[in-house]
Amino acid sequence: MSVDLHPIRAFLHDTHAGLLAKAQVFTQGFLAKRKPADTDVEARAEARALLKLMGDAGLFEPIRARDYRGCCLVREELSFHSPLADAVFALQALGATPLLLGGDASQLAWADRAVAGAAMGGFAMTEPEAGSDAHAIACEARRDGEGYILNGTKTFISNGGLADFYVVFATLDRAKPKSITAFLVEAHAPGFEFVRPLVMSAPHPLGEIAFRDCRVAGSARIGKEGEGLKLALSTLDRLRATVGAAACGMAARALDEAIHHAQTRHQFGKPLADLQLIQDKIARMAIRLRASRLLVYEAAWEKDNGAERVTLESGMAKAFATENAQTIIDDAVQILGGRGVLKESTVDLLYRSIRALRIYEGTTEIQHLLIAAQLLRPRS
Repeated sequence: MSVDLHPIRAFLHDTHAGLLAKAQVFTQGFLAKRKPADTDVEARAEARALLKLMGDAGLFEPIRARDYRGCCLVREELSFHSPLADAVFALQALGATPLLLGGDASQLAWADRAVAGAAMGGFAMTEPEAGSDAHAIACEARRDGEGYILNGTKTFISNGGLADFYVVFATLDRAKPKSITAFLVEAHAPGFEFVRPLVMSAPHPLGEIAFRDCRVAGSARIGKEGEGLKLALSTLDRLRATVGAAACGMAARALDEAIHHAQTRHQFGKPLADLQLIQDKIARMAIRLRASRLLVYEAAWEKDNGAERVTLESGMAKAFATENAQTIIDDAVQILGGRGVLKESTVDLLYRSIRALRIYEGTTEIQHLLIAAQLLRPRS
């Protein structure tokens, strides 16, 4: 099975069952029949195809509705069947959410296109020397008349070279960290350059992009000058729990694969499932998954119910769910033995896919620092 509503029902609204059913129709009707991409080139073509299919199916609607429990459900269902399909959803959310939070009418039109699957988004924040330390952003935006000229490089950008638009974070003054500003940059803008693809172990459209005297109009600025970092962190704060949901989907698939193998594979004259060491592993996997899902949906519930910030809750959800998904998937590989390390194996793809989730949108270590900062704040 994929998403089990029973353990998390207390965190959901009545409408979420219908949303999940819609996602399951899509995953069973389309994803179950599609061969996973095997190379970076295949992943880029498949991501484009999935974008339209998912848009036509209405799967991006929770992004526009700012329904973060809905986003979690869709990501968990997608990642159970296809880590690449989940990545497509994640990038549409990262590209559209800053526009939904701070965009004007023309920028909101881009968000609408993203939700419809008619435009692919990118979130251009990471740089060669600015990863976890977002204040170190060096990409510059220089005022030029009524517009701006951008110069700099962004790396590890999902959909790099593939997206139709990017939300780009640049500084107006390197000496002033509070000058970071967000811009909506179209892929065909003069001075935009796709530098090179970056190849991950699990096929994923990743790349490096650059801005060489890239001229954008003043209307490309999202919100006010100097509010870009706030917008970026607000976006990540909202979406971080959904990363945990994706990890849960991958972990659930690994658990299913492990259970099926344990029940059908015979060794020493009996099924692997009869061996107590295997039973212990599967029990621990199930416990880790259940606890992860509860943290994920509690964080999303808090945000959907009006919490101004969910830094503590979403940090806990992402850190716990991604770390435990890594353990669950590793245990699944161990249970499958030699079959688990074959490239054709589902758990091998999951093993290669899950690793990045412990890094992007804030590493586990950064989440721990954020969690501690929240817990150690002076009490009024």
